[in-house]
Amino acid sequence: MSSASSPWMNDELEIFRKNVRQFIQAEFVPHEARWREQHRPDREAWLAAGKAGILLPDIPEEHGGGGGTFAHEAVVIEELAQAGVHFGSNVHSMVAHYIQAYGNSVQKQKWLPRMAAADMVGAIAMTEPAAGSDLAAIKTTARRDGNQYVINGSKTFITNAWHAGLVCLAAKTDAKSPGVKGISLIMVETKDLAGYRVGRSLEKLGRQAQDTCELFFDEVRVPAANLLGPGEGKGFTQMMEQLLFERLSIGVEAVATAERAVAITTRYAKERKAFGGPLTDLQNVRFKLAECKTEAHIGRVFLDDCIARFIAGRLDAVTAAMAKYWLTECEGRIVDECLQLHGGYGYMTEYPIARMWADSRVQRIYAGANEIMKEVIGWAL
Repeated sequence: MSSASSPWMNDELEIFRKNVRQFIQAEFVPHEARWREQHRPDREAWLAAGKAGILLPDIPEEHGGGGGTFAHEAVVIEELAQAGVHFGSNVHSMVAHYIQAYGNSVQKQKWLPRMAAADMVGAIAMTEPAAGSDLAAIKTTARRDGNQYVINGSKTFITNAWHAGLVCLAAKTDAKSPGVKGISLIMVETKDLAGYRVGRSLEKLGRQAQDTCELFFDEVRVPAANLLGPGEGKGFTQMMEQLLFERLSIGVEAVATAERAVAITTRYAKERKAFGGPLTDLQNVRFKLAECKTEAHIGRVFLDDCIARFIAGRLDAVTAAMAKYWLTECEGRIVDECLQLHGGYGYMTEYPIARMWADSRVQRIYAGANEIMKEVIGWAL
C-alpha cells in the first residue's frame, strides 16, 4: 500500500501530486548535492516553490494559500521525502498555521500572502541551548516597553534560519511566572532588524541541505502588535495545540521514507549479485524485505487513519503522539535494515540509503523527543 491508494486521495490530489513531483524533480533534485555542500537551499528555490503554488497548500485562498486540506500538505511532504530532498517547507507551513490559528485579520493579511509567495520564509524559534523538549526552561525574554517588545536571548537548531524573513518566537513575556505560564509567541520580521543576528550553519549528522542555524536577539525591538493571540502568556497552549499538525507531518515523512527505503532496497537486491545469483535468491534477504514491507504497510494504514481524523478535526493529542513516536521508530528500523541489506555500499553516502539513514535519525528527537511522546501517552492511561 502507498499514498496513491490511500482513502484520503482523490483525482484532484493526484493531479496536484503530479505537478508537485514534476516541480521537485525539475527545480530541486538537480541542485540538492550543491545544497548539501552549502548547508541550505537557494533563495531562488523558495521563490520558485511559491510561484509553483506548493507553499501553504492548506491555508485559505483569501490569505494567499492553496485553499486545500492537510491532504495537500501531506502530498508535498511525501513527494519531498520520495525525492530525498529536505527543504524546510513543512516548518514554513507550521509558521503559517500559527498565524492562521491565532493571528488577527491584520496579521493574516500582512504575512500569509507574502509567505505563500515565499517573499517571506518562515521559521519557528523555540529551542534554546538549555531548552529542547522542556519548554518551561526557555530563557529568551520579551520585555514590554510602550508599544514595543524588547527581545533578548538566543535560539538554536532553527530550521530555515538563514533565509527566515518571519520568525515565530517563543519568549518569556512574564519572567516572574513559573514554568510555562509566562511564555508568549511573538512574530519577528527580520529584514534590517537591529540586534538580530543569524549564527553559523550548524554541522549536522544528516539533512545537510536543510538550512539550520542559531539565532541571536540583542535588545531587538518589534511592535507589540506582533504578539500572537488575545494576550500574553498563551504561548505554551498555542504550541501544544499546533503540535498535532507538526507531529502528524513528521509521521507522513516517516512513512514515505520507509516506503522509499523498501522500494530502493528491493530494486538493489534484485540487481546485486552474490553467491552466483541476485540477493533476492537468499532467504534471509527475502525475509528481511518481507518484514520491512509489512511494517511500512502497517505504518501507512495507521497514518492514513490519522490523516482522515485530522482533516475531520478529530485527531487527539495522544494519537498524534502515538503517530510521531511509533512511525519514526518504524522508519528507523526499516531504514537501518535496508542499509544492512546494501552491505558495504550502504555505508557510502553516494547511495541514497546512507543519506536516508542519517537524515532519518533526527525524526525521533525533534517536535518532542519520542520519550516525551511516551510520557504523553502514558499520562493519558
